[in-house]
Amino acid sequence: MGKTRRLTMAQAIVQFLRAQYVSRDGVEQPFFAGMSGIFGHGNVAGIGQALHEYRDEFRYYQTRNEQAMVHTAAAYAKMKNRLGTLACTTSIGPGATNMVTGAATATINRLPVLLLPGDIFARRNVAPVLQQLESNASQDISVNDCFKPVSRYWDRLNRADQAILALPEAMRVLTSPVETGAVTLCCPQDTQTEAFDYPEALFERRVWVVPRNRPDRDLVSKAAAWIRESVQPMVIAGGGVLYSEATDALAAFVEQTGMPVGETQAGKGSLNYDHANNLGAVGVTGTPGANIVAREADLVIAIGTRLSDFTTASKTAFQNPDVKFIAINVAEFDAAKHGALPLVGDARVVLEELTEAVQGYRVSGDLTQRVAAFREAWEAEVDRIYNLGHRPILSQGEVIGAVNEGSAPEDVMICAAGSMPGDLHKLWRTRNPKGYHLEYGYSCMGYEIAGGLGIKMADPSREVYVMVGDGSYLMMAQEIATAVQEGIKLNIVLLDNHGFASIGGLSDAVGADEFGTEYRMRDERTGLLDGENVPTDLATNAESLGAYVLRPEGREGLMRAIEEARSVDRTTVIAVEVDREVRVPGYESWWDVPVAEVSTVEEVQKAREDFEVMVKKERYFL
Repeated sequence: MGKTRRLTMAQAIVQFLRAQYVSRDGVEQPFFAGMSGIFGHGNVAGIGQALHEYRDEFRYYQTRNEQAMVHTAAAYAKMKNRLGTLACTTSIGPGATNMVTGAATATINRLPVLLLPGDIFARRNVAPVLQQLESNASQDISVNDCFKPVSRYWDRLNRADQAILALPEAMRVLTSPVETGAVTLCCPQDTQTEAFDYPEALFERRVWVVPRNRPDRDLVSKAAAWIRESVQPMVIAGGGVLYSEATDALAAFVEQTGMPVGETQAGKGSLNYDHANNLGAVGVTGTPGANIVAREADLVIAIGTRLSDFTTASKTAFQNPDVKFIAINVAEFDAAKHGALPLVGDARVVLEELTEAVQGYRVSGDLTQRVAAFREAWEAEVDRIYNLGHRPILSQGEVIGAVNEGSAPEDVMICAAGSMPGDLHKLWRTRNPKGYHLEYGYSCMGYEIAGGLGIKMADPSREVYVMVGDGSYLMMAQEIATAVQEGIKLNIVLLDNHGFASIGGLSDAVGADEFGTEYRMRDERTGLLDGENVPTDLATNAESLGAYVLRPEGREGLMRAIEEARSVDRTTVIAVEVDREVRVPGYESWWDVPVAEVSTVEEVQKAREDFEVMVKKERYFL
């Protein structure tokens, strides 16, 4: 059998993780930057003991919320182009299930995270243990079964020796560009502490090579023929462009062909905002130029995107009856969407081969001139929104403009939920491939501050600007304390609009008059939540968690606060009140949100009429 090492299962897990490396293009790096955890009776005696024993060899991060720690790991992985992550350990019961939302966020966004939730006793004789979910149909079930639908790989290690097979399988999935997402290894609390003679080979340094798979040659030739036949083609750049580090290859392709580019939320930054071919955001939160070109396109080349409803405007974006799709994607599942010609492979190598295959092709001068005109008009519109001069309270667009202008090109802006993602998608002038970090696959409230931690951990050289609304802040602000504890500097721009402004706008659009979306006191006379604003002081709350707090007034004050924040050596919160009624409009697009088919409310009736007109524009692509 060879040499063995007698360890508890928890000790074996930690020793295995520290020996895992990943390589792409010949560059090797450790895959795990450490483990975040909150200890309880489901993991303190197992993984907690192992992390203590190996504290000089494997980094431990103490966090405040289990969901937040997964967001931190996912943001770290995104910043590392999925070539690194963190592991997360929790206790049994609520500590474990708190991670389910984080797991869904990671899996939907195709980001690798390793989850190690504590579990019930494998030997069962003391059941039911504290926090155990009992079932009269099975003895082999716990709350950790909730992770199954939101994990790309799930296992329960009921014996210590099962880790020998489960750990490499976990790494196979985590390092796969196609299959990656949340990997959950449920660890019964007794099994964590049991010893086994593990083979030394399990702990040897192992390098997982992330390949750059190439597409089928015949399909590349067919795609090249489609491109040569097209008159109004366009490119949609998704997150896969960034993960495969294909930004230079994309620029070379569109500069050679002249094709215009629209960017998804995950793909924003694929080209700098001022690139001549970049029309900016596309879809529901898109720019006029990108959406008009998409509507007329006879060929759409979708790169590294899963074509969500926000990108396709609920299947209304592409109205040319003869439109064709070419999809460049590492995942066959995504490459087949919209009936596309699938070029299954790494975005960078596929673009390089396609660039070679279409040499001599270029779009017409008319299309080039239209793109230039669209770009010029859009930059003027962004300037207008950045400088509305709204007083006494700023608009959200003005705050975005101030942060954009006050940040450096290499800095990172992070956001996730509310009305800001749509405004940022349109308005943020991205000047670096990693300068824009939006979690919009799950649009998970609470991701922002925790995700900012992960970004700064992945690249400490960059300033990180966390753009967060009061709704998300109230859901998950506590990781400010973690940032202060770890000496991690974040710049948190906290926008307070006294409620859920995004859904407030949507509620108004469907005829519900922003019901239940404003933070207002209950009026004793009406019994409704339509009184004065709830008297919260979020800036003081942030201060109590250890942050340095600035409370600027007006745009000039905000610019000074941004400058001051850069000189502060600890996490800083810039608290700004914004007017929820001054919104950035939508442009040439629509999103399918079903409206009540019958109602006595006139506004709902009108919204339903508009809905029935627009829903007829949705198309099937087979």
